[in-house]
Amino acid sequence: QGQLVESGGGLVQAEGSLRLSCTASGLTFNRYGLGWFRQAPGKEREFVAAIQWNGEDTYYSDSVKGRFTISKHNAKNTVYLQMNSLKPEDTAVYYCAARLYGGTGSTPSDYNKWGQGTQVTVSS
Repeated sequence: QGQLVESGGGLVQAEGSLRLSCTASGLTFNRYGLGWFRQAPGKEREFVAAIQWNGEDTYYSDSVKGRFTISKHNAKNTVYLQMNSLKPEDTAVYYCAARLYGGTGSTPSDYNKWGQGTQVTVSS
């Protein structure tokens, strides 16, 4: 059980910023590792960022390193993805994912709970 709900997506111009949120319910959030993935039309789901369940480690794909930041707020049952210097190639549906006592896994099979996604569109 447990549910993840993403929010914060939208339309933004290149070089702009967005902050995505993923709020969990029905699970002990402070025990979950969390990840963000994205999927563009016609492409496979792609890893973006992950944070270890205890918050002590993070991991980013090369394509977003230095521009995106993942963080976890246990009291709010929420994981964030701060996205800066956005590029048109960042356009995709963004999904958050969770796994009990998860680390910083970078493949979809590392997670067993998924949200429904939020659309991010970056215009040039």
